[in-house]
Amino acid sequence: MIEPLVSLRGVSKVISSRTLVEDLTLDVPAGQVFGFLGPNGAGKTTTIRMMVGLMSITKGDILIGGHSIKTSYEQASSLVGAIVENPEMYKFMSGYKNLIHYARMMPGITPQRIEEVVGLVGLSDRIQDKVKTYSLGMRQRLGVAQALLHRPKLLILDEPTNGLDPQGIRELRDYLRKLSREEGTTVFVSSHLLSEMELMCDTVGIIQQGRLVDVRQLRSPEGERAFEETAFAVDDTAAASKVLASYPLRIQEGLILVGGDRERIAEINTTLVQNGVRVYGIRPVTTSLEDQFLQMTGSERHD
Repeated sequence: MIEPLVSLRGVSKVISSRTLVEDLTLDVPAGQVFGFLGPNGAGKTTTIRMMVGLMSITKGDILIGGHSIKTSYEQASSLVGAIVENPEMYKFMSGYKNLIHYARMMPGITPQRIEEVVGLVGLSDRIQDKVKTYSLGMRQRLGVAQALLHRPKLLILDEPTNGLDPQGIRELRDYLRKLSREEGTTVFVSSHLLSEMELMCDTVGIIQQGRLVDVRQLRSPEGERAFEETAFAVDDTAAASKVLASYPLRIQEGLILVGGDRERIAEINTTLVQNGVRVYGIRPVTTSLEDQFLQMTGSERHD
């Protein structure tokens, strides 16, 4: 099992008797792109501000690399690179001079490391141009480069696709996945865009009204899209439901839908047959993240 790089333990934030985040417990595995998904106002930015030390924690604690944000802030924050809201740059300076300026504030950043991150985010051809000539997508990538200069183990991005055109969103998505694969960086990215999170992330945590609703794995460790459910076509769904009462399942359009890996599917098939339920077909069902989100939050879809 992959050890978590980030652990949120019973984290709550209360301001003027209003609860913004309530009892949030969450582990973020190392080396993954982890999506923090929820509608605007769900508590995503509040959680991120607590993770980077911009906002105090009312209750609970956040551990990064085993270091508490509350009691060992310097050690915890040294492992983090972050962009909260929009990256701030000096627009009259070149992208390269912006990175040089930032590097002077951090120990041990070499010119070679600057060149390395510039190449990683795909800005080599434009890094000497002034930031005021950059598109919003290029500024986001320069912000990512800045956040990566000190080789953080964790990169935190708050709604990084806001305002980007489809090409900019795709480029950022590709760079984040590349970061995860090639540098082993854990990426924690928040968004309200379900379709983008589905394409970008390995795992998503879903937050609604300040509470964690669920955590879903979208890809296997090999990077393949994870099947969330398997559909069983049977002769008697009521009988099958009783036989499989100990399994997480639901019935939809006359099919039994069950979550689980290949071993569990074989086990369920055997259980059904041994209990006299005829199985006419078994097929994987890849449920979109949008459908999963609507199921979990109890929302209805209106086309």
